[in-house]
Amino acid sequence: MADPRDDDKPPYKVYRAAPRFLRRRGDDGGLREMQKAPRGYDEPPPRKPTRRRPRISVWRVLRWALAALVAWVAISLVLFLVSAQIQASKVSDEADAELSGGGYPLTSPNTILVLGSDARTKDSAEPGANKIGEPSRADSILLVRIGGGHNQTLSIPRDTVVNIPGSGQNKINAAYAIGGPSLMIRTVEDFLGVQVNHLVEVNFENFPQLIDALGGITYRGGCVVSRINGGFKNGGYTLRLKGGKQEIDGKQALALARTRKNECRPNESDLTRARRQQKIMGSIKDKVTSFETFIRLPWVSWAAPKAIRSDMSGPTLLGLVGAELTAGTAKPTVLKPTGAVTLPDGGAGLTVDDATKQAAVARFLR
Repeated sequence: MADPRDDDKPPYKVYRAAPRFLRRRGDDGGLREMQKAPRGYDEPPPRKPTRRRPRISVWRVLRWALAALVAWVAISLVLFLVSAQIQASKVSDEADAELSGGGYPLTSPNTILVLGSDARTKDSAEPGANKIGEPSRADSILLVRIGGGHNQTLSIPRDTVVNIPGSGQNKINAAYAIGGPSLMIRTVEDFLGVQVNHLVEVNFENFPQLIDALGGITYRGGCVVSRINGGFKNGGYTLRLKGGKQEIDGKQALALARTRKNECRPNESDLTRARRQQKIMGSIKDKVTSFETFIRLPWVSWAAPKAIRSDMSGPTLLGLVGAELTAGTAKPTVLKPTGAVTLPDGGAGLTVDDATKQAAVARFLR
């Protein structure tokens, strides 16, 4: 018989805990209320989630450095191309018409005529110097064979007597004064029997800026004392260099390239001057490939095209720079005179026989 007291038992239910991954957020079955801190104690505020900082690893640093390197080179490249394009428009149409063009300098051999004039500042007291406004003669005449694995230079002494088209026998540097760079190109081509693909005229006004942008260059040679434009006493520049290895700035490099009379060594000839100019070119190349120049790269990229006037556009000039930097050390040659002659005006000139000339050209084109 059933016990009547069983009907008085309160009903109850059995609850099962839900798996943790099915429990809804905030559904703790009152557990939080049961776990309240005792009276008199404040509940600690909930901790804010902290964001983990990315660890600085070697690879991350290398990626940053590579990105900065690419950006630095890209900026320098743009500055070089813009500056080169501005200077390319300054070459005369007559000179451009005389050039035969050529392949891309980085992969194809090109013959480039490099010229510097002897125009001086107003009131120059330097012996034999032309004044501003008068026709100027070529102060330096240099042929460069570059590209496709070639890297040779050939200097022509400024007093070499040649036949100038339309003007007869005269010193080769007179061609520049008579007919500018266009006549100079024709004269060199007729004299040596080579085709000139491109022209580079050194801008003496901006040349020191290029050297200074490089942070100067290292020059090795004998002692030099010369007075450019009459020296300091006449408003010009006096150069004094000791023999050996030394650092020179833009003004010193320009004066050294233009030095014709060296008081330290009076017996120097125009051949010595040509070799000195080639040394300066080699020193510039050495400095361009240094780490110091990489730090200054944007400034150098902007200054380099401004130091010259050329028919070459920015990309072509960039190919020339690349060819020069990758072709190794240049093989310099100076056209040696084999005789002397007196010109109708009483001036003394140098002559070169055909055999010597042909041998020099063969080495240059090799």
